[in-house]
Amino acid sequence: MIAGIAVLILFGGAGYMALQQSPLRGAPEPAEKQVAASEQPAQSEPIVIEGGIASEERVAGDSGAEIARTLTDEGGVVTTISPRDRSGDGPLIISGAETVGQDPRMAHLPVPELLEDTDFGRLPIKSADGRRALEAYARPWSGARGTRIAIVVGGLGLSQTGTQYAIATLPEEITLAFAASGNSLQRWLQEARRAGHEVLLQVPFEPFNYPQNDPGPHTLVVEDGTPQNLADLHWALGRITNYTGIMNFMGARFLSDPDATEPIMRDIARRGILFLDDGTSARTVTGSLASAIGVPHATADMVVDHEVNRIQIMKKLDEAERIARRNGSAIAIASAFETSVNAIAAWANEAKARGIEIVAVSALADDPEDF
Repeated sequence: MIAGIAVLILFGGAGYMALQQSPLRGAPEPAEKQVAASEQPAQSEPIVIEGGIASEERVAGDSGAEIARTLTDEGGVVTTISPRDRSGDGPLIISGAETVGQDPRMAHLPVPELLEDTDFGRLPIKSADGRRALEAYARPWSGARGTRIAIVVGGLGLSQTGTQYAIATLPEEITLAFAASGNSLQRWLQEARRAGHEVLLQVPFEPFNYPQNDPGPHTLVVEDGTPQNLADLHWALGRITNYTGIMNFMGARFLSDPDATEPIMRDIARRGILFLDDGTSARTVTGSLASAIGVPHATADMVVDHEVNRIQIMKKLDEAERIARRNGSAIAIASAFETSVNAIAAWANEAKARGIEIVAVSALADDPEDF
């Protein structure tokens, strides 16, 4: 009999929206429209799961797929799932081995074991066996210790046309960060994951001149206290699934306050996701707290589009390359302006030809578990 039998529970239709509103600070927002199953492209190729006993109720109830199970001579169960919203050629065979990342045909689907049902929707959580969203949704990379650069384009979801353009234009190696206050987020998340991108969630934190400079609804604010800030964090975390971590949107004041930031980092630690600091504040305490608490953490080296000008963006990206050649790696961030997207797409393709490996943020995070 096969020694290890994998248990895979597949669920999530293309239209599920992981958001339940609660009476927190900020104006209520309309619920996202679900994408009808009839709008999804037909897919005739099955996904086959070798061995194990799948939960028929969870798979059949949530996937909308046709399911057939066969008992093998060795006593194992072969589950054949024929979904309607996959793409790709040939069957996908999954064995008991754990891997980093997902097959592209499954990348838009959340892993049920890594989700916690809450009043705010489904939030990431470590599985009973310690698996994390960080591994499950990470974009694989070569593992070579050459010159590596991660580029994060944020602000996705705020503009429908801008989001669509960024997903269609940027190479799949670029990490995409979705704003928690954006629209149609689960739809765009699925598009990004199908296109091969690793995804982050941007969470708004209090800047020094708040509320004159307001990051948006459900901003985490020092004076609000830990219970309210955790509620605001959970509201954001419930907006989408399938992200490897969060990054701050603004937050110079909040993230410089250890008492305010520590409970947030502890919550992130138990959820198995990383924290990317955008690197814009010299007073941030995220790095020291992450090390003490055990949170996977990274800090961006630069923002490349303070000036939304193609020439200046290219110069900044060249500077990021020099940092990476000197230090082995670098992280650059930008916003989803059309000029920025075009410049990054062109530069990334040229950089790959020069031997630079463009990796996702998860590949450069300082991870205490060092997966």
